[in-house]
Amino acid sequence: MVEKEDLSGRDVLDVGCGFGWFEIFALSYGVRSIVGTDISDADLNTARAHIQSPSARFEVGSAVEMPFDDGSFDTVVCWEVLEHIPRGTEPQAFREIRRVLRPGGHLYLSTPHASWSARAFDPAWWLVGHRHYTTSNLRRLAEEAAFSIETIEVRGGGWLIASILDLYVAKWIFRRSPFFGDQINRRVDSELANPTGSAACFMKCRA
Repeated sequence: MVEKEDLSGRDVLDVGCGFGWFEIFALSYGVRSIVGTDISDADLNTARAHIQSPSARFEVGSAVEMPFDDGSFDTVVCWEVLEHIPRGTEPQAFREIRRVLRPGGHLYLSTPHASWSARAFDPAWWLVGHRHYTTSNLRRLAEEAAFSIETIEVRGGGWLIASILDLYVAKWIFRRSPFFGDQINRRVDSELANPTGSAACFMKCRA
């Protein structure tokens, strides 16, 4: 989902980096530097243990209060994070991302879409109010933070939803990796290549 020119030779920030999967991808495209943040040192343990590149580092930081100077990055990515920050702090997160981006830099963001199917098959939506967003919600948040929206799409469908259910069951009930990860992921990749869907919103903005 990220253009190569927004990675190669660029300073990149990954907000809510988790295990560091995007860092591995970005390093393969020749980023000048990439910084992954997450909410605690414990959340960064896996990424720090397995990614040793001098071009990558990991820092504790919140999406709504980042420990970086203004204009520190060319590209910011934020994958499936917006729905996890405290409710009502989304505008602050967009302002913080805008602040740390250099003029002309790009934000790439994904988050669950507020379609009936994406919510109906999301156990966390039923149990804890896991947030889903419409493209109108995201457009408003981005424009209020002085972003120019370049693309906003809804992609993914049944296979993406199936991969999330597989993750939930494996992780929270059996405490293991997903049961059908490889088989489902190949189908998810194919599904996400289609610029229509119902499960997830993908947005690219320019600062």
